Amino acid sequence: MHHWSGNISGDLEDQSTQNVPQPLEKTLNCGTLKHHKETKFDKKAFRFDLCQASFRQSEILKRLLRTHSGEKSYKSDVCQASYRWSGHLKRYLRTHSGEKPYRCDLCQASFRQSGHLKSHIRTHSGEKPFKCDICHSSFSQSGTLKSHLRIHSGEKPFKCDICHSSFSQSGTLKSHLKTHSGEKTHKCDICEASFNQSGHLKVHLRTHNGEKPYQCLQCQASFSQSGNLKKHLRTHNEEKTFKCDICQSSFRESGHLRTHLKTHSGVKPHKCDICQASFSQSGDFKVHLRTHNGEKPYICFQCQASFNRSDTLKRHLRTHSGEKPFKCDICQSSFSQSEHLKSHLRTHSGEKPFKCDICQASFSWSGNLKRHIRTHSGDKPFKCDICQSSFSWSGNLESHLRTHSGEKNIQV
Repeated sequence: MHHWSGNISGDLEDQSTQNVPQPLEKTLNCGTLKHHKETKFDKKAFRFDLCQASFRQSEILKRLLRTHSGEKSYKSDVCQASYRWSGHLKRYLRTHSGEKPYRCDLCQASFRQSGHLKSHIRTHSGEKPFKCDICHSSFSQSGTLKSHLRIHSGEKPFKCDICHSSFSQSGTLKSHLKTHSGEKTHKCDICEASFNQSGHLKVHLRTHNGEKPYQCLQCQASFSQSGNLKKHLRTHNEEKTFKCDICQSSFRESGHLRTHLKTHSGVKPHKCDICQASFSQSGDFKVHLRTHNGEKPYICFQCQASFNRSDTLKRHLRTHSGEKPFKCDICQSSFSQSEHLKSHLRTHSGEKPFKCDICQASFSWSGNLKRHIRTHSGDKPFKCDICQSSFSWSGNLESHLRTHSGEKNIQV
């Protein structure tokens, strides 16, 4: 806090009135006449020695004194917050009263401050008066331009006191600090999942409501996240920009490359304390733990079925919507799952990648190989609950059950 000991000098008593017309002087009271003389003759009667500023009105001088002394004489009766200016206190008190006197005539939104209303009106008008001199981007608010300029300058003024990471925006620092505190203030009302950022909660809610606002213009597939759409677009252009320096494999996504690199290193740092299984990725480990604790956080908003993986819920939702986003370019058949399309393509290519180690027979589908192996092993996993007969194929069990029910097999 600055302490001041400057003198306030005033020349009011010495100011001559001989240049003021007599009728005007008689009609003004003492205070008004003094202010009039100071304005008319451009005299600044109040001078502050600390910074040499001078003013025509004593009230302006009083305000300046507070900037030097740090005095905050306007106090809130509710929470004891204090301010230098009465106007600042008045605005602050609206946070307690909830008063929002500034209303938008177009959408009836209301605001505590006139400046906030002014910024809001630009969302209707589309006005973007704040322009970047470097790249000519324009913005509706000066604060947004200020944040944008840090992209060009590389400035990161907001620093974390714990790990010394730095950020270009205060909001990003605020979100980062929650990674240290573990605070998750944004909670899902449906499944009680909690998040440290409101944006993460917003994305999560789409797993419940099925909202997919990001749509591919080429095949009309839609996605709940913009990043997923970006990944999907690479399936159209076959772009694989991320390359492995060891084996020259290439990938569409950086995350896939990172996962692939672990196949070279063999590192699996995430270990399960229950069954000792180990995983190279924390996400896979987290999903695995649900097989032990039975957690199924992903719930279908239509039928309330629950799943332990988000992608399983995503596939399930297509049973309700009938969506089949995966199309065969050869015969135009469409499928609800990418795996089904992949299997279907083998009917065109004749590929049979699944081979029997005993007799070298090969199959287009893993399920067919699994069934074939039973002819070697004699395994009969499908059992009749009535007579305990067992069968290698589910279809054979179905036919057998009709002998108990009396239902006749229909031959085509």
